[in-house]
Amino acid sequence: MEASDVELVVVDKSGCIQSLLLSLDNQEGPGNQDRRSISMVPSAYRDLSPSSFDPRVVSIGPLHKQDEHLQGFEAQKLNYLYDLLNRVDPRQESKIATLEECVQKVSNSIEQIKECYDGMKTSNDHALVTMMVTDACFILDLIFYLPKSGRPLWKNTLIIQPIIFDLLMIENQIPLFVLEDIFKCTVLKFEPQKSLTEYVLPLLELYNVFEEKLEVSKVNSHSPDSPPNHILGLLHKFYQPETTERSREFTSVPKGHSVVELDRAGLNFCHNQDKKWAMAIELKLPWMSFFPWFCCKPTLGMPILLIDDFTELILRNLIVYELSFLAQNCVTSYACAMDMLIDTSEDVAKLVKSKVLINNLGSNENVANMMNNICKEVPAIDFLYDEEWTKLDTYYHGCLANLAAELNRTYFSSPWSCIALFGAFVLFALTLVQTIFSIKAA
Repeated sequence: MEASDVELVVVDKSGCIQSLLLSLDNQEGPGNQDRRSISMVPSAYRDLSPSSFDPRVVSIGPLHKQDEHLQGFEAQKLNYLYDLLNRVDPRQESKIATLEECVQKVSNSIEQIKECYDGMKTSNDHALVTMMVTDACFILDLIFYLPKSGRPLWKNTLIIQPIIFDLLMIENQIPLFVLEDIFKCTVLKFEPQKSLTEYVLPLLELYNVFEEKLEVSKVNSHSPDSPPNHILGLLHKFYQPETTERSREFTSVPKGHSVVELDRAGLNFCHNQDKKWAMAIELKLPWMSFFPWFCCKPTLGMPILLIDDFTELILRNLIVYELSFLAQNCVTSYACAMDMLIDTSEDVAKLVKSKVLINNLGSNENVANMMNNICKEVPAIDFLYDEEWTKLDTYYHGCLANLAAELNRTYFSSPWSCIALFGAFVLFALTLVQTIFSIKAA
């Protein structure tokens, strides 16, 4: 017997091998992990902004079901469930029949539902079915009142606003196929012309960080092979470009330049409306782009970004969704692009002045701090703007563009420097004229 065989026998006697084999039998393998689209956010990223991921009023799904501070709203959900059933048909027997239909639908997909969660705190099928039906009905009934008013809860905006944004958090989701099933059992009976996407659109509009309206046609144009996972995933579909998805490559993001640097090099910033991609950023160079003072200036076309108290929450959850579940990293690329463009409050001020950024957050410094932190702990990505950023870098390092930037910094950075330059030019001209007359007189 060889020495290695002796070692194995010794290890086996301690029970380690059998224990490991038993553990392996209970594992699903890495391939099955891809189906888990709802999970807890890694602490390295969560710790940068805990308020972006911790629901404040309502728990949706099992991951935060036991959170003590969310228990007070659980009874309120039942009011919404009753309200939704009553709208389908107010007769008692009809409400019971609708509820039975909902429970049956969810029960039939209970194993598929379990596969969607990573870190689920309950494995009781009965509790999970009850939770899914209650949460789905709550969401659908809440959406029914979004364009309207008159419900007592809506009078308390301190409650309704955090509830709305609780529904977007990646840890606070239910699978979209569950919402679709409950939608067909309830809403479709009194709004038969609407799809789930159309019905949810008023909610998604509240999450939209751009001035351009969301269009249902953009979601419908995507491949049916990759349906949205949940409400957060549905919002992400609106932000994906219509072009074929690029391969996911973990490469370094190219070097960028700040707004102030590009402005000094003669670059303008303007609104760019691209029907194919809501987050398109495009550099437009005129035919004499290296002479920015003598013809049309080059411009960087951008979507109009709306920044308020919830913009960080929205972007962070979309970024985690992209990085965790191999979704196309369009939002991560956009956040990295804005991080490169914005270094200081002066960069924010120039974007606000150019009307490509609307600041409802407060000071420009607050916006700069948010954008500078949003890509921390984000790994290397396939940067979707690499072509435009390469052209930007080429333009910036062009000799005449740098000369223009240097002249701008030295002589045109303020009205007083312009006046001083004009005075020096006049003095030089007078001195030259006096010298010429003196020579002629001699």
